Amino acid sequence: MTTLLIAEHNSSTLSSATLCGLTAAQAIGNDIHVLVVGKNVESVADEAASLAGVAKVLCANADVYEYALAEPMGDLVVHLAANYSHIIAPSNSESKDFMPRVSALLDVGQVSDICAVLSAEQFKRPIYAGNAIATVTALDATKVITVRASSFDKNIKQNDQKCPVETIDFVAESVLSSWQSDDITESTRPDLSSASRIVSGGRGVGSGENFALVEALADKLGAAVGASRAAVDAGFVSNDLQVGQTGKIVAPDLYMAFGISGAIQHLAGMKDSKVIVAVNKDEDAPIFQVADYGLVGDLFAVLPEMTSKL
Repeated sequence: MTTLLIAEHNSSTLSSATLCGLTAAQAIGNDIHVLVVGKNVESVADEAASLAGVAKVLCANADVYEYALAEPMGDLVVHLAANYSHIIAPSNSESKDFMPRVSALLDVGQVSDICAVLSAEQFKRPIYAGNAIATVTALDATKVITVRASSFDKNIKQNDQKCPVETIDFVAESVLSSWQSDDITESTRPDLSSASRIVSGGRGVGSGENFALVEALADKLGAAVGASRAAVDAGFVSNDLQVGQTGKIVAPDLYMAFGISGAIQHLAGMKDSKVIVAVNKDEDAPIFQVADYGLVGDLFAVLPEMTSKL
């Protein structure tokens, strides 16, 4: 049996989520092929070929794959599917688009957002906003799986000798949808999804102007800035900073939460962080139940003092 891992990348380098996906693929126990799809992605395929545990890299390089739209991605993966027992991809906005299409075209079920591999057929995945973990057995001949990257360590080991890179000539012809534009937020801070340190603010921060206090501490720590859904809905920051079940799932080494009460959806997105620090005036705030260090206090006093002492 062989597993096909669909790589996540930015057209120049592999993402950390792909390295976590490789760890999940290795836990399944099969030979592993990595599929790199996009436009001008030869360097990404070459990078994937150097990863330990990868037997072969497939590179599909064409204009139609530039934006990983559901129809061409789905057709490509289905074209390759007969050779694989498992098709897995990191859980992200793109895979949430094309993997259900793959599953439907193959007429098999999809196991989404797995957080542990028990065997080649059995996996764990969070349900009820992360409040429970379901054990799922998949008996379909082809298993279509997305992986919660934050639940797996990165595989950063390198092969002594690179594995073969095979060019895929198949070019999908589906054109039901088209890419209209990119709206990219530029930031010098670390990417929220892969940052090792995150400083987050919630409704308790009070305003967008007050978020400067959160940003000042993040700059001192070299950390990314996050926010709760309440802070985003209040317009304090843009929604690309939202951490939680409906935002970004994170698992940094250090997660600091200021003025965040700890709604279930927010906890589901950050509770896998290795060390959680919470500051809140409400001593009964739910976030203290998952925090390693909690301080009942006024963030407007704590944040400047903490920043000044670093």
